[in-house]
Amino acid sequence: LPLQFPEVVPLNVGGMYFTTRLSTLRRYEDTMLAAMFSGRHYIPTDAEGRYFIDRDGTYFGDILNFLRSGDLPPRERVRSVYKEAQYYSIGPLLDNLEDIQPLKGEKVRQAFLGLMPYYKDHLERIIEIAKLRAMQRKARFAKLKVCVFKEEMPITPYECPHFNSLRFERSESETKLFEHHCEVDVSFGPWEAVADVYDLLHCIVTDLSDRGITVDHQCIGVCDKHLINHYYCKRPIYEFKITWW
Repeated sequence: LPLQFPEVVPLNVGGMYFTTRLSTLRRYEDTMLAAMFSGRHYIPTDAEGRYFIDRDGTYFGDILNFLRSGDLPPRERVRSVYKEAQYYSIGPLLDNLEDIQPLKGEKVRQAFLGLMPYYKDHLERIIEIAKLRAMQRKARFAKLKVCVFKEEMPITPYECPHFNSLRFERSESETKLFEHHCEVDVSFGPWEAVADVYDLLHCIVTDLSDRGITVDHQCIGVCDKHLINHYYCKRPIYEFKITWW
């Protein structure tokens, strides 16, 4: 027989206590909470008879507030509540949260990063190189060179008027001359978007910081490799300093 639940349900979510109506937990049919309290599944209780959910309850109050009245959390809790909404499979809450900051901006940022070939792999390479150098030198920090360039075609300022013509009229041999790898540890680019080099640098630093890594960076010049005629690489080179403790 289906389990019978009281109209007012006491809850213990990871040691935090809540009380709500059964209808609130069943507000949306296709959610984990609705399934748990449908009567088809056994739910353990604690010593006081509260139904126990083995999950951190820090943001469960925000989940209940949405189920009760559609209230959304303040901006500083959006990311954390979104993670909980994913766990409980609350589609309407996920949709609402994705339309507000910072998640809406994150969707735009990820669309831009989707243009970056091997972006995540390059981040991992930065971390691995910095860790290896710090361990080898028994140092608190490590430095590495990173190239971030938007344009595929190398260019010097006084040759700007001839840039487009050269770009489309290069011979196969000239094309190979322009293809090279700057003498750096990691290289990002090229890409086609309005977002510029500083936007990608911001993404790199943000994503490293989100992983608990302290990073500073500064431009230390450009790649001056000679390619053909009066053309030089001129891609900007940045020094990344990663501090480990």
